[in-house]
Amino acid sequence: MKIAKNVVVTMNYTLKDDKGTVIDSSSENGPLSFIQGIGNIITGLEAKMEGKEKGDKFNCTISPVDGYGEADPNLIQKVERSQFGEGDTLEVGMMFEVGNDEQTFIARVISLDDQNVTLDANHPMAGQTLNFDIEILNVRAAEANELAHGHAHGEGGHHH
Repeated sequence: MKIAKNVVVTMNYTLKDDKGTVIDSSSENGPLSFIQGIGNIITGLEAKMEGKEKGDKFNCTISPVDGYGEADPNLIQKVERSQFGEGDTLEVGMMFEVGNDEQTFIARVISLDDQNVTLDANHPMAGQTLNFDIEILNVRAAEANELAHGHAHGEGGHHH
Protein backbone atom coordinates (compact mmCIF):
# COMPACT_ATOMS: atom_id res chain seq x y z
CA MET A 1 0.00 0.00 0.00
CA LYS A 2 1.31 3.42 -0.94
CA ILE A 3 1.14 6.43 1.36
CA ALA A 4 -1.83 8.61 0.43
CA LYS A 5 -4.45 10.70 2.20
CA ASN A 6 -6.20 8.99 5.13
CA VAL A 7 -3.70 6.15 5.59
CA VAL A 8 -1.85 5.56 8.84
CA VAL A 9 1.91 5.73 8.50
CA THR A 10 4.27 4.39 11.15
CA MET A 11 7.86 5.55 10.82
CA ASN A 12 11.20 5.90 12.48
CA TYR A 13 12.83 9.28 11.99
CA THR A 14 15.79 11.40 12.93
CA LEU A 15 15.53 15.16 12.60
CA LYS A 16 18.72 17.22 12.26
CA ASP A 17 19.45 20.89 11.79
CA ASP A 18 21.74 22.20 9.03
CA LYS A 19 24.80 21.64 11.24
CA GLY A 20 23.95 17.94 11.61
CA THR A 21 22.87 18.26 15.24
CA VAL A 22 20.08 15.83 16.15
CA ILE A 23 16.99 17.80 17.22
CA ASP A 24 14.62 14.86 17.65
CA SER A 25 14.53 11.14 16.97
CA SER A 26 12.13 8.25 17.30
CA SER A 27 14.98 6.26 18.86
CA GLU A 28 14.12 8.09 22.10
CA ASN A 29 10.33 7.67 22.11
CA GLY A 30 9.64 4.86 19.67
CA PRO A 31 8.11 5.01 16.18
CA LEU A 32 5.70 7.79 15.22
CA SER A 33 2.28 6.99 13.74
CA PHE A 34 0.11 9.59 12.05
CA ILE A 35 -2.70 9.93 9.52
CA GLN A 36 -1.37 11.20 6.21
CA GLY A 37 -2.94 14.25 4.61
CA ILE A 38 -4.86 15.74 7.55
CA GLY A 39 -2.21 17.97 9.09
CA ASN A 40 -0.81 15.67 11.78
CA ILE A 41 2.73 16.50 10.62
CA ILE A 42 4.29 19.49 8.85
CA THR A 43 3.13 20.00 5.26
CA GLY A 44 6.58 19.65 3.74
CA LEU A 45 7.10 16.22 5.28
CA GLU A 46 3.59 15.13 4.30
CA ALA A 47 4.41 16.00 0.68
CA LYS A 48 7.64 13.95 0.81
CA MET A 49 5.70 10.95 2.20
CA GLU A 50 3.23 10.72 -0.69
CA GLY A 51 3.65 7.51 -2.69
CA LYS A 52 6.20 5.91 -0.36
CA GLU A 53 5.68 2.34 0.91
CA LYS A 54 6.52 0.13 3.87
CA GLY A 55 10.26 -0.51 3.93
CA ASP A 56 11.22 2.72 2.12
CA LYS A 57 14.13 4.66 3.62
CA PHE A 58 14.87 8.19 2.49
CA ASN A 59 16.34 11.54 3.46
CA CYS A 60 14.62 14.85 2.83
CA THR A 61 15.13 18.51 3.52
CA ILE A 62 12.20 20.74 4.45
CA SER A 63 12.47 24.52 4.05
CA PRO A 64 11.15 26.77 6.82
CA VAL A 65 8.10 27.77 4.75
CA ASP A 66 7.08 24.08 4.48
CA GLY A 67 8.06 23.33 8.07
CA TYR A 68 7.32 25.58 11.03
CA GLY A 69 7.36 28.82 9.04
CA GLU A 70 9.73 31.73 9.01
CA ALA A 71 10.45 33.39 12.34
CA ASP A 72 8.19 36.43 12.79
CA PRO A 73 9.99 39.30 14.56
CA ASN A 74 6.58 40.62 15.67
CA LEU A 75 6.26 37.56 17.91
CA ILE A 76 9.33 38.58 19.93
CA GLN A 77 8.44 41.01 22.71
CA LYS A 78 10.26 42.58 25.61
CA VAL A 79 8.10 42.90 28.73
CA GLU A 80 8.85 44.41 32.10
CA ARG A 81 9.98 41.89 34.65
CA SER A 82 7.40 43.38 37.04
CA GLN A 83 4.68 41.68 34.94
CA PHE A 84 5.80 38.40 36.50
CA GLY A 85 5.29 37.49 40.14
CA GLU A 86 7.97 38.71 42.56
CA GLY A 87 8.78 35.20 43.70
CA ASP A 88 8.88 33.78 40.16
CA THR A 89 12.23 32.32 39.20
CA LEU A 90 12.77 33.08 35.52
CA GLU A 91 15.29 31.33 33.30
CA VAL A 92 16.11 31.37 29.60
CA GLY A 93 14.19 28.54 27.92
CA MET A 94 11.17 28.63 30.24
CA MET A 95 7.77 28.52 28.51
CA PHE A 96 4.68 30.56 29.36
CA GLU A 97 1.17 30.87 28.02
CA VAL A 98 0.59 34.48 26.99
CA GLY A 99 -2.08 36.30 25.07
CA ASN A 100 -5.26 38.29 25.14
CA ASP A 101 -8.98 37.63 24.61
CA GLU A 102 -8.41 36.88 20.91
CA GLN A 103 -5.29 34.67 20.84
CA THR A 104 -3.13 32.60 23.12
CA PHE A 105 0.51 31.73 22.42
CA ILE A 106 3.16 29.64 24.07
CA ALA A 107 6.15 31.95 24.53
CA ARG A 108 9.71 31.06 25.42
CA VAL A 109 12.04 33.23 27.49
CA ILE A 110 14.98 34.02 25.20
CA SER A 111 16.75 36.62 27.36
CA LEU A 112 16.30 38.47 30.63
CA ASP A 113 17.91 41.06 32.84
CA ASP A 114 16.93 42.88 36.04
CA GLN A 115 14.38 45.07 34.22
CA ASN A 116 13.02 43.06 31.27
CA VAL A 117 12.15 39.61 29.99
CA THR A 118 12.24 38.94 26.24
CA LEU A 119 9.65 36.41 25.09
CA ASP A 120 9.50 34.64 21.71
CA ALA A 121 6.13 33.21 20.63
CA ASN A 122 7.52 31.72 17.39
CA HIS A 123 7.63 27.94 17.19
CA PRO A 124 11.09 26.90 18.49
CA MET A 125 11.94 25.52 15.03
CA ALA A 126 10.58 28.50 13.05
CA GLY A 127 13.07 29.69 10.47
CA GLN A 128 15.03 26.43 10.51
CA THR A 129 15.69 24.09 7.60
CA LEU A 130 14.80 20.58 8.75
CA ASN A 131 16.70 17.48 7.62
CA PHE A 132 14.95 14.15 8.10
CA ASP A 133 16.15 10.55 7.85
CA ILE A 134 13.00 8.44 7.48
CA GLU A 135 12.24 4.71 7.54
CA ILE A 136 8.65 3.69 6.77
CA LEU A 137 7.74 0.80 9.09
CA ASN A 138 4.08 0.33 8.18
CA VAL A 139 1.31 1.76 6.01
CA ARG A 140 -2.34 0.81 6.54
CA ALA A 141 -5.83 2.19 5.98
CA ALA A 142 -7.01 4.45 8.78
CA GLU A 143 -9.94 3.11 10.80
CA ALA A 144 -13.17 5.13 10.97
CA ASN A 145 -12.64 6.02 14.64
CA GLU A 146 -9.10 7.26 13.89
CA LEU A 147 -10.42 9.52 11.15
CA ALA A 148 -13.20 10.74 13.46
CA HIS A 149 -10.68 11.51 16.22
CA GLY A 150 -8.14 13.01 13.80
CA HIS A 151 -5.18 10.89 14.86
CA ALA A 152 -3.74 7.38 14.68
CA HIS A 153 -4.33 4.99 17.57
CA GLY A 154 -2.05 2.26 18.90
CA GLU A 155 1.72 1.99 18.75
CA GLY A 156 3.31 5.31 17.94
CA GLY A 157 -0.08 7.01 17.93
CA HIS A 158 -2.56 8.30 20.49
CA HIS A 159 -3.69 6.13 23.38
CA HIS A 160 -7.15 6.79 24.85
